[in-house]
Amino acid sequence: MVSAVPRLVVAAPSSGSGKTTVATGLMAAFAARGLAVSPHKVGPDYIDPGYHALATGRPGRNLDAYLCGPELVAPLFLHGARGCDLAVVEGVMGLYDGAAGEGELASTAHVAKLLRAPVVLVVDASSQSRSVAALVHGFASWDPGVRVGGVILNKVGSDRHEELLREALDASGVPVLGALRRAVQVDVPSRHLGLVPVAERRSAAVEAVASMAGQVVRGCDLDALEALARSAGPLPGDPAPWTPESPAPDRPSRPAEERGPVVAVAGGEAFTFSYAEHTELLAAAGAEVVVFDPLRDERLPDGTAGLVIGGGFPEVYAAELSANEPLRAAVADLAHSGAPVAAECAGLLYLCRELDGQPMCGVLDAGARMTGRLTLGYRDAVAVGDSVLAAAGTRMRGHEFHRTVVEPGAGAAPAWGVRAPARRVEGFVQQGVHASYLHTHWASEPGVARRFVERCRTS
Repeated sequence: MVSAVPRLVVAAPSSGSGKTTVATGLMAAFAARGLAVSPHKVGPDYIDPGYHALATGRPGRNLDAYLCGPELVAPLFLHGARGCDLAVVEGVMGLYDGAAGEGELASTAHVAKLLRAPVVLVVDASSQSRSVAALVHGFASWDPGVRVGGVILNKVGSDRHEELLREALDASGVPVLGALRRAVQVDVPSRHLGLVPVAERRSAAVEAVASMAGQVVRGCDLDALEALARSAGPLPGDPAPWTPESPAPDRPSRPAEERGPVVAVAGGEAFTFSYAEHTELLAAAGAEVVVFDPLRDERLPDGTAGLVIGGGFPEVYAAELSANEPLRAAVADLAHSGAPVAAECAGLLYLCRELDGQPMCGVLDAGARMTGRLTLGYRDAVAVGDSVLAAAGTRMRGHEFHRTVVEPGAGAAPAWGVRAPARRVEGFVQQGVHASYLHTHWASEPGVARRFVERCRTS
């Protein structure tokens, strides 16, 4: 039964407890046992899935009940887990932390319930002993719909410390499935938006994943963890897997031999933020998807009819991106021709006149700069007017995560009317360009990809 994929959710009382180390290590350790492991991440995080992909050899996929809606969590999970022996889902923040002001929505606990998956709680035990039992009891009993099936103790100081922790937890009813020592924590570098992406440090990232796996193998009971994963029953309602080839009655039929339009998708170290489903949706809509690197490629792929520039860290690579003048000119020429261009966050910055004083593509009459202020949170938005991505009135949910500001000039209409948490307009629509700070998940509105590809055919 496809909906009975063995599965675990790795959660914690708070951020910084060691979820990424344990989840990534588990993925790699199970893969080393010969299992096909499906990696998932709760929430809008783009960086952790890169480490998950290294651990498993499969695309890391996100499960976000806010961006995609609760009804799509299980189908998207099954899409990613198709053909796999076991799935590991890394949680976000603390177990019960969700979208601000929305109750449990988009929390790790919410996703665990939607997947009917047992939870492994990773606890930072570095400054406690007997109190760990009260902590675990509280998390395990808070919501009867969440099954905390085991605990992994992280940052354990010594054999004696581990003994005290295990004694305290004996009466909790929640088994200890592992203990990782404090002295051998994996050093994965971070910066202003989280971990440094895999694409920027691939060889070091491979070593880090191997180190995580080694810690898990030495400190955890893999047999018990696998048994816990296999205790998960069928998903509620036995849903069908999501597919990018969703029914599209409005999509014109095309001859099978007709070549689809080339959609160039920015990649490389500067543009690492994208959901795997986006390229799948573009391909299912008939596009020929070609990835290019704005740091190194001096021209767009041959025959480019549309351009997608996702998120990433252009501020880190502003000088290098600016130095690639031939590509900047090619992007500007494409945009000025009216071809469809979809840009999110980092892509928005790249289309501006300048970023921190470095010339960018100049497609938009706007300047961008880094600030010390973090803008972070989910957004409820509606399309202000028609664009290459959406018809006016289309409602989508997005996520903002940046430390930059864009100071607009004139000549472009806004892309979105943000309805929550505060009413405002955001982004740019100009000819075929749709540029915005909002990261969106196109699986929530498959018509976005179909509309974009059709515009590529006709522009």
